Amino acid sequence: MPSTDANAASSPLHRLGRNLRNPFALGYLALCVALLVWTVVVSVMDDSGESMAGVVPVLATAPGSLVFLVLPDGKAMFFVAVAIGALVNASVIGWCVRALRRGNQADPTR
Repeated sequence: MPSTDANAASSPLHRLGRNLRNPFALGYLALCVALLVWTVVVSVMDDSGESMAGVVPVLATAPGSLVFLVLPDGKAMFFVAVAIGALVNASVIGWCVRALRRGNQADPTR
C-alpha cells in the first residue's frame, strides 16, 4: 500500500500548486491582474458606458475565459471568467516550463 506522502505528492491540487508557483506562471497572473485593474479603471472613467476595455483581459485569458462567459451575464461573472481563465492558463504555462526543464535535465549531452 503506498504511503500517504506519495499520494499527496501526486494529487491534482499538489500538481496545480506546483505549476502555479513557477515564476513564469506568476508573471502571467500578475499581468492578468494588471489588465483587470486597468479595465476597471478605464470603465469607471468612461462616462459613455461604451468602453471596450473588457475585451483585453478576456482575450489575454482565452480560451478558458471564453468558456465561462457564456454563463449568466453580469459583472461578477466577468471577473470569475477572467480569474478561472487566468488560473487555467497559468497552470498550463507552469506545466510547460516544468516539462521543458525536465527535458533538459534528461539529456546527458548538455
